[in-house]
Amino acid sequence: MAKPVEVTDAEFDQLLAQNPLVLVDFWAEWCAPCRMIAPILEELAQEYEGRVVVAKLDVDENPKTAMRYRVMSIPTVILFKGGQPVEVLVGAQPKRNFEAKLQKHLPPSA
Repeated sequence: MAKPVEVTDAEFDQLLAQNPLVLVDFWAEWCAPCRMIAPILEELAQEYEGRVVVAKLDVDENPKTAMRYRVMSIPTVILFKGGQPVEVLVGAQPKRNFEAKLQKHLPPSA
């Protein structure tokens, strides 16, 4: 069962380089909306296993990456394709919003 991967500032660029599609949740332990979307991200990690890597970056422990991508409020979820940010969702969102963003960037199913 795939789960979201915890990522740090030090590992971030390598994660993007090794995976064509990465959905990154910029979050913090004290953030209630972040906890609200956590189960959705776990479902997405399972449902899109092998096609999308779902990662979580704690902004309190890893401020450099959050600053680099101008994350001003959390949760902010950014979809990276080929190492570049292509979609951004800010705030707690329903699962269908995340899926709509993912579907735009997934290759068509065979």
